[in-house]
Amino acid sequence: MAGGTIYLYFKNKDDLLINLFEDRMEAILVQLRAELATLDTASSRLKRMLELHLYMVKSNPALAEVFTVEVRQSAKFMREYTPAKFVEYLGVLESILADGIASGEFRRDIDPNILKHVLFGALDEVSLFWIRSRRDGLQPPYDLERTADEIWRLCTTSLVRRDAAQEENGRE
Repeated sequence: MAGGTIYLYFKNKDDLLINLFEDRMEAILVQLRAELATLDTASSRLKRMLELHLYMVKSNPALAEVFTVEVRQSAKFMREYTPAKFVEYLGVLESILADGIASGEFRRDIDPNILKHVLFGALDEVSLFWIRSRRDGLQPPYDLERTADEIWRLCTTSLVRRDAAQEENGRE
């Protein structure tokens, strides 16, 4: 396809980037929801979401680079666009956390709205560093599958509900 032909379909690079982002995020959400629907605990769903996020980075580093690097460099994307599918993705994470609180798996004193950003931030940062290492021709300093386990272990030590006696005394 000739370079100018793309502008018959998209107004500019930012418009192309937004459409690519929304299209790919929709596919990611479909896959994510299908896999999570097979799991019956909030803990297992959270662990699987962490694994899937980093698996997607590892299995498609070019797309991951677009999501983690190019999107941030788009002034229009960052300033003017409300990424509906990204908000939906964070909503899946928040609902897992809320389900875990409601079921008693997770502590009652956590705020799912805050924690979803903390967890996404951790996933995003390790993804970004992994992608940049590869882009710079370096061996990434960690395995993404092992990283999902590390983040999961961090979650279990901070999220898992303490028994009632420990909660009353404020001890872990």
